[in-house]
Amino acid sequence: MKQFLAFGVTIVLVICLYKSWGSPTNGVSHYAYDDNGDNDGVGALDNNAQVDRESRRAAGPSPERLVLSVADRNGHRPQHNSIDGASDDADGNDDGDRLLLVQSKHRSFRKGLAGGALAKQRNGDDLALDDPERESRLNELHEAKRQILELERKIQELEGRIPRKYPDVTFLNYKNRKRILITGGAGFVGSHLVDYLMMQGHEVIVADNFFTGRKRNVEHWLGHENFELIHHDIVNPLFIEVDEIYHLASPASPPHYMYNPVKTIKTNTLGTINVLGLAKRVGAKVLIASTSEVYGDPDVHPQPETYWGHVNPIGPRACYDEGKRVSETLSYAYAKQEKVNVRVARIFNTYGPRMHMNDGRVVSNFIIQALQNQSITIYGSGHQTRSFQYVSDLVDGLVALMASNYTQPVNLGNPVERTIQDFAEIIRDLVGCKSKIIELPAVEDDPQRRKPDIARAKKYINWEPRVPLQEGLMKTIDYFRKELARSNHSQRNIFVPETTEFRTLL
Repeated sequence: MKQFLAFGVTIVLVICLYKSWGSPTNGVSHYAYDDNGDNDGVGALDNNAQVDRESRRAAGPSPERLVLSVADRNGHRPQHNSIDGASDDADGNDDGDRLLLVQSKHRSFRKGLAGGALAKQRNGDDLALDDPERESRLNELHEAKRQILELERKIQELEGRIPRKYPDVTFLNYKNRKRILITGGAGFVGSHLVDYLMMQGHEVIVADNFFTGRKRNVEHWLGHENFELIHHDIVNPLFIEVDEIYHLASPASPPHYMYNPVKTIKTNTLGTINVLGLAKRVGAKVLIASTSEVYGDPDVHPQPETYWGHVNPIGPRACYDEGKRVSETLSYAYAKQEKVNVRVARIFNTYGPRMHMNDGRVVSNFIIQALQNQSITIYGSGHQTRSFQYVSDLVDGLVALMASNYTQPVNLGNPVERTIQDFAEIIRDLVGCKSKIIELPAVEDDPQRRKPDIARAKKYINWEPRVPLQEGLMKTIDYFRKELARSNHSQRNIFVPETTEFRTLL
């Protein structure tokens, strides 16, 4: 209501100023009579001719009369000089045309002069506005602009006082509400975990250095009383009071963790030490997000948690693979020596909205290429296999593992295995494009088979993925389509929470 009132005041002010100034011509037509008294303008005033004659007397002889007098002196034919100085002996029609052009231009000029003189006469001026009045008008205009800008500022201030609308979160009393830290909470998986825990009514603190995470992923919670965002690199110690910690901080896609291998190792070693040290000081439960990459290029298929892995310690992926293996080692060392309550989740391939568009993963690469009608590129023969889970299934698994009493590593992934070739064809069909699928040379140390054994997850945390592949891919494709169409910052993420009933139906 306040916004409409302020807008109405602005409109009234502009109208009043316009009426106080008057229109530029005060309603007088610019049409006037010409030399011969012909009425060239429909609806011209009767005294236009009088003003026209007075203007001609003040201005002296007209240009066409001067031209005609010169013509009379030269034998009724005006002489025009060309550029090279020679006499222009064109026929009489050319001279007549030029004469008519001069007359037409001057007649138009005189009409405007007459109309302007009449308008100024109506305003009480004989010829033109004097400088003081013109300066006064300019000052009034600047003052009006200043007042309009001031009103716009007040409107913005009033809009800022309107409480921002957030999704309706569950209310928890102080006994059930937890303070939860999520490192890497502005990233792909972390932001979805933030949404889930916020909707549950907990206080959530996100610590992120925004290397791969984006503030856009959690912007819909900024300002909420239960949410706090800290720009912090977990390689440095963090001193806060929390009840639970989800340690998700680490680049997870090959282009990102290979970009700075040393920093990747530091995040998974020093960062994990800082998280475990914080958990030790405040007595918090901590969940370490590990990865299926700890299995390397496996010799055992599917991969159970008891498999020790087959990893190249000096390959291009080693900074991430070995970093996560050390992270697990540190977790159980703190659990044994310092009695820290730890959980370890080995996460397999995950996809969904908010994936980084340039992270180089299979899903994002294929969808972007298909949406842009480019060739879909497969590295290798395309016979290597992967299993893909939707991000909401992973979030359910992480929360269930944190709430359980099981302390050993748990695989969180989809046991449905597909070849990369089949996956590319599925995405192409869902997008509805005609992209060709081409093969490029295989990358070094690329695992040939990947499929989780989730028997432990089913037994101890009662978890298994539920979202079908086609359903999850359609949501992801829709997200990337909107991202590609986005052209400015005002196009925000719209978070529509899934109700408990909806998730139960799934």
